[in-house]
Amino acid sequence: MTQKVPYFSQWETPDMTLAVVAEGARSALLRDPLWASSGARNVEEYAHWAANLCGMACLKMVLAARTGKVVPIMDLAMRCRDYGGYVEEPDGRIKGLIYAPFVPFVRDRFDLNARVVTGISVADIADILAQSEFFIASVHHSIRWPETEPPAKGGHLVLVTALDGNRIRFHNPSGHIAATRENAELPLDTFGRFFAGRGIAIDR
Repeated sequence: MTQKVPYFSQWETPDMTLAVVAEGARSALLRDPLWASSGARNVEEYAHWAANLCGMACLKMVLAARTGKVVPIMDLAMRCRDYGGYVEEPDGRIKGLIYAPFVPFVRDRFDLNARVVTGISVADIADILAQSEFFIASVHHSIRWPETEPPAKGGHLVLVTALDGNRIRFHNPSGHIAATRENAELPLDTFGRFFAGRGIAIDR
């Protein structure tokens, strides 16, 4: 449990999570004073994309841990889109992160060996982390409030970095306070209530 992995939010100002929850990303993030750090061409593009960038935030953390370099999140998203990892619908909605195209994307661009994992239980995460350095896990975004019962499982991605006995450690790109963002820790069974049984493993 000693590995140090840099933390990045999917918004440039991490404290904006509650505003995003209340108003929606496309409205709240027009006020993000740090939007330009995302690499977006303008604040409207940033606000349009940011709600879909939990997976890119996880990748940004992995790359920073591996290389020490910080890649702007929109740069990652646009490159991933080129591989089909995101699809922009005619009505403006963004579909993604789509797992399958993510694998060749990170292999070609960053020399990362990733694999899609599906149909697992929370207990299987220990085996994944025994073989892989990171696990990008699909959970419900309400995991930031672990005392609640989620209405569904999945739809949001967090970066699992370690497992110690019955406790799991992860970075949540949309945590609302420090304790639910960087190095958040939960009992495995609590994490399992939000976990969709799928994700992306990134090997050592």
